[in-house]
Amino acid sequence: MGEPQHSQPQSPKPENPNPIPPQNNDDDSASVSGSIVSSTTIEAPRITELSNVSSPPSKIPLRPRKIRKLSPKNSVMTPPPPPRPSVKGSKPSQLPRIHAKSLTCEGELEAAITHLRSVDPLLASLIDTHPPPKYETFNTPFSALIRSILYQQLAAKAGNSIYTRFVTLCGGENGVVPENVLPLTPQELRQIGVSGRKASYLHDLARKYQNGILSDSGVVNMDDKSLFTMLTMVNGIGSWSVHMFMINSLHRPDVLPVNDLGVRKGVQMLYNLPELPRPSQMEGLCDKWRPYRSVGSWYMWRLIEAKGTPSNAAAVAAGADLTFPQLEEIQQQQQHQSQLLDPLSVFSIGAWGQT
Repeated sequence: MGEPQHSQPQSPKPENPNPIPPQNNDDDSASVSGSIVSSTTIEAPRITELSNVSSPPSKIPLRPRKIRKLSPKNSVMTPPPPPRPSVKGSKPSQLPRIHAKSLTCEGELEAAITHLRSVDPLLASLIDTHPPPKYETFNTPFSALIRSILYQQLAAKAGNSIYTRFVTLCGGENGVVPENVLPLTPQELRQIGVSGRKASYLHDLARKYQNGILSDSGVVNMDDKSLFTMLTMVNGIGSWSVHMFMINSLHRPDVLPVNDLGVRKGVQMLYNLPELPRPSQMEGLCDKWRPYRSVGSWYMWRLIEAKGTPSNAAAVAAGADLTFPQLEEIQQQQQHQSQLLDPLSVFSIGAWGQT
């Protein structure tokens, strides 16, 4: 019985190097070696079975284990869908676009005055002194832009006269369209008092409408920044002109004409500033008026005209409509002295600010 015990451990030795090395890469190596040491009665048939099966299992178990390790990570990557509702929930942050409603919409002007009263006590006292703004309505944005070009560097009376003759030349108010403006020659326009430079501005505006770069619907629906960019592409229309158009024709609620001398002078008076605020300072000084800076600017015009003529201030308090020679004079001084206005220094407050 002692001889078989010595012969059995010797017989597996030449076969063990083949099945055991691939299994040593895994945790089973310790158990296999332990079993060989502890049990000296391993039968040869079982060892041969291990040698036949050892090579496939050594590779197959490794792959499933890697897949199982990756599957939990993949399950962790799936949670991104829950954050998406939060992204959708952030869309209400775009709701302030409601302030882009025209000031002539029902309740919008009242909301603007209520807001300005609450954020600026100094402006609140001015609001108590003056009636609310009134805004003039034009047939189309195109006709309003045409009028702005014709009013360049003119007082209200002269501008009205030229615009009336221009409308007659086009066949009436409804005839002020790009198709009727483009055929007008510089000579025809000069006969009604339009300079050659203004004629080129009119043609450039009509051409951009005809080419589809601009349209009445596009002008109405564009946001303030896009509209500013598109309109300043027209020859003769600059930043001040666009601001006046946005306030007085489109009735946009949150426009601050930082280059307007009347608004800057009004801000200086309202806050008792030692110097006229620079355009770069206006944004900070009037930031509290957002999103109704157009209405705040309107009250700055009322302030400087009231300071200039006490009798007119009393008339405004009584609710009477006014003409605005003081503002026209200020704008003309600005054109000739500081040249802060753009080439299209057209709008008079009398024609554009009230009816």
